[in-house]
Amino acid sequence: MRLPGSLRVAREYLRLGLLNELQYRVNFFVQLGQSLIAVGTGLLALSLVFQQTDQLAGWSRDALLAVMGVHVLVGGLVQMLIQPNMARLVEDVRQGSLDHLLCKPEDAQVLASLREFRLWQGVDLLVGGGLLGFALSRMGGALGPTRLLAFAALLILGLSMIYAVWLILACSAFWIVRSGDMLEMFSSVYQAGRWPVTVYPGWLRNLLTFIVPVAFAVTLPAQAFTGPPSAARLVLAGWLATILWLLARAMWQAGLRRYSGASA
Repeated sequence: MRLPGSLRVAREYLRLGLLNELQYRVNFFVQLGQSLIAVGTGLLALSLVFQQTDQLAGWSRDALLAVMGVHVLVGGLVQMLIQPNMARLVEDVRQGSLDHLLCKPEDAQVLASLREFRLWQGVDLLVGGGLLGFALSRMGGALGPTRLLAFAALLILGLSMIYAVWLILACSAFWIVRSGDMLEMFSSVYQAGRWPVTVYPGWLRNLLTFIVPVAFAVTLPAQAFTGPPSAARLVLAGWLATILWLLARAMWQAGLRRYSGASA
């Protein structure tokens, strides 16, 4: 069975990315050290908080540990698949080298979103998954297929929102010279997701829900294990993901109309 063009492209980029990353295997240990330091810092902060209280905005220690696990896991996926491609897109627009993609027969947005693959960021997937599994074992609740499906659906929708926001910010390079700073700012704001958005004041909670959708990528998937699954959350997540994808696609097409290329 012959794969569609975009899937064949994704497969080839993945293969090339793996070959490239495997040339530098020491990076695995560097990334492992960075991940363990980050997680250790987070656990220390969590311990300090719960020396003063038994709950934080209704979240127990184990529930917050689950949030941290999802945050690390999602961050690993972003750093593995999304961030390097968006950073390269910004550089291509700035240097006028996006022409190489625009001349190819496949959709240029697909190509721009799949070119880079950071294998060793997968360490964060293992660390985040381990934290989440440990937290769930301590919480002791019955998972069941409904909770697992709700978690998977919310995680996928949240990641799709994160991708759309990254693409919107990267496409600002068609108009703004220092758009790379906006990507760095987004990465900094994402760090707020290591805590549930419900612990923040209202204005910041709205920012982390509808502008930088950390709530949908981290807090809501973790809540799938701490409370009954909510169909309303899934509907809202699907609606927002669709809106952001449409905005991202419109931004991309508008940017291409403005792009003049290296020959200009």
